[in-house]
Amino acid sequence: MDILNELAAWFADPAQWTGPAGIPARMGEHVYYSLLGLLISAAIAVPIGLLTGHTGVGGFFSASLANFARALPTIGVLFLIVLAAGIGLVPVVAALVALAVPPILVNTHEGVRGVEPRLKDAALGMGMRGHEVLFKLELPVATPLILIGMRTAAVQVVATATIAAYVGVGGLGRYIVDGQARQDLTMMLGGSVLVVALAVVTTLLFAGLRRLLVAPGLRSEAAAAR
Repeated sequence: MDILNELAAWFADPAQWTGPAGIPARMGEHVYYSLLGLLISAAIAVPIGLLTGHTGVGGFFSASLANFARALPTIGVLFLIVLAAGIGLVPVVAALVALAVPPILVNTHEGVRGVEPRLKDAALGMGMRGHEVLFKLELPVATPLILIGMRTAAVQVVATATIAAYVGVGGLGRYIVDGQARQDLTMMLGGSVLVVALAVVTTLLFAGLRRLLVAPGLRSEAAAAR
């Protein structure tokens, strides 16, 4: 109970809520790094996944590349890029992109590839061209699986963005790194609680997006795919 009381006192301390080292500022940095990494990953992975899923060309290569990227240790990627490019935001975002691209790419590819051939034949029979079949049929049907991939990537990115603290660009990981250096268990626990809370909020946001973007008839399939 002592640690819980100390944690409550840590959060209740007004000093934690003001200044560049306060929780709002650290939370803002963490969200910014996570959002930047996720958006860049989506910009890379979604078009490639749509193309490979629609054409059937390059699917094995993209899946192999995604699996290779999954095997990379994020902290190792971070320090390799630090050695090459120096300390700053670039190594952090590059490491987060390497982490987030695989689930988005694989889910987008599989979502498009899994659209029933009969639906595509019917669309072509109605006079749709290839790009119309992709954007008017395959993309909407694949959206639930794409969102699952993006949600998985987002939660991983939020949890891993703590590495930004190792190269001195802040974020919620600062509490964990500083707490470890000072042997301050309360600070470490406070930082961890904030990261977990942000991951939960991220999951809820994607649940809301699913309700907005996915047709009711497709939600049951998305639930079965999780």
